Amino acid sequence: MFHDSPVVKANNQNISYLLLTGLVFCFLCTLMFIGTPNAVTCRLRQVLFGIAFVFSLSCVLAKTIVVVVAFNATKPNSKLRSWVGPQVSYTIVLLCTFVQVVICMTWAVYLSPFLERNYKVRSGLIIIECNEGSIVAFWSMMGYMGLLACVCFIVAFLSRNLPSSFNEAKFITFSMLAFVSVWLAFIPAYLTAKGKYVVAVEVFGIIVSSSGLLGCIFFPKCYIILLRPDINTKEYLLGKDHSVTRK
Repeated sequence: MFHDSPVVKANNQNISYLLLTGLVFCFLCTLMFIGTPNAVTCRLRQVLFGIAFVFSLSCVLAKTIVVVVAFNATKPNSKLRSWVGPQVSYTIVLLCTFVQVVICMTWAVYLSPFLERNYKVRSGLIIIECNEGSIVAFWSMMGYMGLLACVCFIVAFLSRNLPSSFNEAKFITFSMLAFVSVWLAFIPAYLTAKGKYVVAVEVFGIIVSSSGLLGCIFFPKCYIILLRPDINTKEYLLGKDHSVTRK
């Protein structure tokens, strides 16, 4: 219904759809952590989680870089004009996601997570849980995800003051700040948790960080589309319409 509205077109429409798809998979992958684990869920849950999150972060990075390139390409004799186009966004998403796919597939094939019985949590209690197989592989996956989030935050922060009536970089900055904060808090919580609480901590981190990305990036668009249709115009977004009162 709103596919052709100016605020949707102005913010890299196709990458926004890819980002929404990635966030859907981020939320859905939490289902793999819930319930009694088995060989299949143990092998797939961390892989799906890592790839889904990096795919989403790659979309965010692509959106941020496109914002910077688009503004700099408007300068006279700018060499960045050839970089303005959907191909650049798709290339960034594919390359960044490919690195995580390699990490996760190597982990799943050579050092795959497996089921184990934990007798150490409490005397007389046996907990069936997933052993991650390789701590190095797990933290490599998380480290790459953190690196990508930090790059997104730095690029978005540096471009937050670019002139625009709707500069998406400022909202991406807030989303990345929330994302990084959640996963920085996750590290000590994950290392100190035991038994079923390890899974609870990871599921909480996935849900909160995904919600932060969804809210910070897409809530402002929904606000304009649904509640401020008077500023959902090409003239306003280009800063040429001064008749509308800013709220």
